[in-house]
Amino acid sequence: MQKGRIKMQGKLLFLEWKSFGNEYIKKEFENAGYAIVSMEFPQQTENTRRSEELATKIAMLIMQEKVDFVFSFNFFPVAAVACKACRVKYLSWTYDSPYIQLYSRTILYETNYAFVFDKAEYENLRKKGVNTVYYLPMAAPVEYYDGFVNGPEQEKKYRADVAMIGSMYSEKKHQLFRHLDGLDPYASGYIEAVMEVQKKLYGISVLEKMLHGDIVRRLQAVCPMMENGDGLENIEWVFANYFLARKLTALERRDLLEQLSKEFAVTLYTPEETPNLPLVDNRGKIDYYDAAPYAIKGAKINLNISLRSIVSGIPLRCWDIMGCGGFLLTNYQNDFLDFFVPGEDYVYFDSPEDLLEKTRYYLENENERQEIAARGYRKVKEHHTYRHRVEEMLRIAFGA
Repeated sequence: MQKGRIKMQGKLLFLEWKSFGNEYIKKEFENAGYAIVSMEFPQQTENTRRSEELATKIAMLIMQEKVDFVFSFNFFPVAAVACKACRVKYLSWTYDSPYIQLYSRTILYETNYAFVFDKAEYENLRKKGVNTVYYLPMAAPVEYYDGFVNGPEQEKKYRADVAMIGSMYSEKKHQLFRHLDGLDPYASGYIEAVMEVQKKLYGISVLEKMLHGDIVRRLQAVCPMMENGDGLENIEWVFANYFLARKLTALERRDLLEQLSKEFAVTLYTPEETPNLPLVDNRGKIDYYDAAPYAIKGAKINLNISLRSIVSGIPLRCWDIMGCGGFLLTNYQNDFLDFFVPGEDYVYFDSPEDLLEKTRYYLENENERQEIAARGYRKVKEHHTYRHRVEEMLRIAFGA
């Protein structure tokens, strides 16, 4: 074991589903001295909020294997129920946003150590009286990314001036806003105005606050929503984060890429077709593990446009970019300032005009761009890997 590593021995139950980072974090738990028992977790096929059968299955495995704690990416109420019954600690690290299951009242169980990557969400849950939630930013598997070296073939294939990897939120599964098509003219105009206000604001969300009683009633008339009886969330939160934030993100990504593509060579990696962006080089879906690191390293500028439900947090994609040594140009997000210096480790924009100006500047100033990328990479490697995050979780949960 490496010098300075946490020296603990024990066993954990890992609830495994198709999340990002499974192999990275399992490796670090093992390095910390834990044997891992994996359970194939039916995250997409079963009710992970209320299934008594699933909670019982987890509890039986906890007792059978005599594990010291349970871990999962994202918080699952059924796991919280099982851990409370077995008096075993449940560590979870939520990276999805929005993620309604965090607002299940099971989050209040004392056996929970629920880590979230967005400080604004952490503070919101704390205000609701949730004392079992902790702020923990995402991380980058720098050691893994260091193994990706762009040779002549990769240089040719992945060369790009400005590149973005991510969803355009035009797929049907993301288009919850379509359920509001029957809105009356007043409510429709109000919602459009709210999104226009939010579009100009970074680092703060006004969507939920601006959905007052009359507007919510009009929304409910065309898209009835029932509050979860076991939840801390309200209807305004659901409409703001699942409907408006996604619609706004789709509009924003389309508009910004369209503006950029009129002046610069823009490459997009997304599973969706983009007929409304004729000047953008859409190269289709890219494999997250096997190809995305090459694409990040091959781009002069890596663009991040955050999902609007992420109020202050650093999206996982940004950690990937910096962990690969890529130059990051992102919209403003408050949490960056906790760890990084803008203009030294990364660059942010706070308006479409600012984005165009900074894209132009950093494409023309290669040395400065490379120096910023190198500083960001070093800082992530030294302080923000999965090893650092596992150590922090274990310290909080076990005082290690």
